[in-house]
Amino acid sequence: MSAYKEIVTKAVVGKGKKYYRNTYTVNTDNTPNTVLGCWVINHKFSGKEVDGRIEIDGSFDVNLWYSYDNDTKTSVITKNIPYKEVVTVAQKETTDSSSKDIIVRSLKQPSCLSAKEKDNTIVIDIEKELGVEIVGDTKVKIAIEEDEEPWDEIPEEVTEEVEQEISDSVDPNYIKEEK
Repeated sequence: MSAYKEIVTKAVVGKGKKYYRNTYTVNTDNTPNTVLGCWVINHKFSGKEVDGRIEIDGSFDVNLWYSYDNDTKTSVITKNIPYKEVVTVAQKETTDSSSKDIIVRSLKQPSCLSAKEKDNTIVIDIEKELGVEIVGDTKVKIAIEEDEEPWDEIPEEVTEEVEQEISDSVDPNYIKEEK
């Protein structure tokens, strides 16, 4: 007959990912003629639970290289872009909300899909994908066998007396060579 025990442990109780495509407008000092390049770096983020939803606060830097003055001069502008994303992650189990840990991962780093000049600004489309895991306390039931397992026999240890006895009984000339 089996009995059951419950073990309390931490486990992933909710998991999800979401793809984002956002448009941002960056003001420039000069009227841009051509966008020559766009790099997204320094992506930072963290998540927390607010009213049953996951709120992700993050930011990244965008470096825009553009030409101006009839394509005779170039400039690079750097802008920090903060963002806040709110997602609902379905949880597999109900857990105590005070002991939850929120883990956010960047599954696809932010990258520039397009950059177009418009008046004194550059309009950029940025894509990213974020994954969220909710780790919380959960219970696991395991079956317990009440029958005790048999004991294993422990072999005798070899003592110095036994080793001496073996050494004395060995004939060093046990192989006789034929002539």
